[in-house]
Amino acid sequence: MDLWETFGMSEGIAELCQELGISAGTAIVVLIALYFVIKWAVKNGMMEAYKKIEEKRAQDELKAEKTDRDPV
Repeated sequence: MDLWETFGMSEGIAELCQELGISAGTAIVVLIALYFVIKWAVKNGMMEAYKKIEEKRAQDELKAEKTDRDPV
């Protein structure tokens, strides 16, 4: 049973994978792993950016509070 036909892959992609020696199961596992790696990287990047934004906001608020307290 050819999994490429089962999943409805085009002949060009099927031929490419056969030339590279990759089976349909291997291709699916690689794509799933790639999905989770990209998802993890995007999530961590967004969390890091959010932390930097929050730090900057806290510094700005502290600066504004300090200038409000100091008499001119």
